[in-house]
Amino acid sequence: MKMKTRGTFPVLLFAVASLLAAAAAAGDSKGHCHSGDKAALLAIKAALGNPYHFASWTPDDPCCEWYDIDCDDATGRVIGLSVFQDDNITGTIPDAIAGLVHLQSLTWHHLPSLSGVIPPAIAKLSNLSSLTISWTAISGPVPSFLGALKKLTLLDLSFNSLSGAIPASLGGIPNLSGINLSRNRLTGGIPGNLLSKSADQIYLWLSHNNLSGAIPPDFAAANFAHLDLSRNALTGDASGFFGKGKELQYLDLSRNGFSFNFSGVGLPEQLYFVDVSHNAIYGGIPAEVADLDNLQFFNVSYNRLCGEVPTGGHMGRFDLFNFQHNKCLCGTPLPNPCK
Repeated sequence: MKMKTRGTFPVLLFAVASLLAAAAAAGDSKGHCHSGDKAALLAIKAALGNPYHFASWTPDDPCCEWYDIDCDDATGRVIGLSVFQDDNITGTIPDAIAGLVHLQSLTWHHLPSLSGVIPPAIAKLSNLSSLTISWTAISGPVPSFLGALKKLTLLDLSFNSLSGAIPASLGGIPNLSGINLSRNRLTGGIPGNLLSKSADQIYLWLSHNNLSGAIPPDFAAANFAHLDLSRNALTGDASGFFGKGKELQYLDLSRNGFSFNFSGVGLPEQLYFVDVSHNAIYGGIPAEVADLDNLQFFNVSYNRLCGEVPTGGHMGRFDLFNFQHNKCLCGTPLPNPCK
């Protein structure tokens, strides 16, 4: 037994030493970043006027340990930059951002003094999967060059001062499944190919803009999970968003000019939020709305609906304000009983 123990002990020592060496190597790569990445980050800091927000960005410290930075543990390359919630960051998004060639996630969020346009330098970040520029003073168009970011899955440009049309080039991004352009000043129609290539569940927020025209026909076959088109000037038939068996959970079409017969639409079983108020929708409310187990919000007010408000299920949680100002709706909770 002693001979066996003596033979095993060096093997155990070697295994432990190997694990320690691997851990040390991982820690070393995590603590240091590529010199080109460090140079790009320092150039970004300088271009923004060396604000206090980037106080940890010093040449003497490994840039993977800096605030707002995420590095790949294996390579030490910068893959994430998230700058958020600072009223004192002023200026424009620096062109030096193009030097972070391995960047996968880029966030500029809640920076009310960040202005200018979205720079073409961002188009050079070919590895980006997530781009967020939100709650800023960024203006100008949604640039068509964003269509060059073929790995993009999420695009959030909400709460800015962007204007002009939604570029059709976004429809050429194969795996883009989340777009948030709400709270801007966008005009024109919704591109027909937008999100047409995505096979995943789709999340689309376009609310609080000045978009007009009809819904693209291809949207009826899209796999929407969340859809918010509220507070625009969109018109026509939006019944294609409904349908039993669809995965739609959240739908807000309020304050547009949609007009279609509500009576015959099928309601997706997973719906928990429906707001179609302030449109020109006619017909009646489908009776199966009372069977939706997850329904938490339902508003059909200010339309041209007729007939009896469905009862049973969770319908008791909705009051007069969810049904008022329709042509001839009747029954509880409305004050006029059905004859």
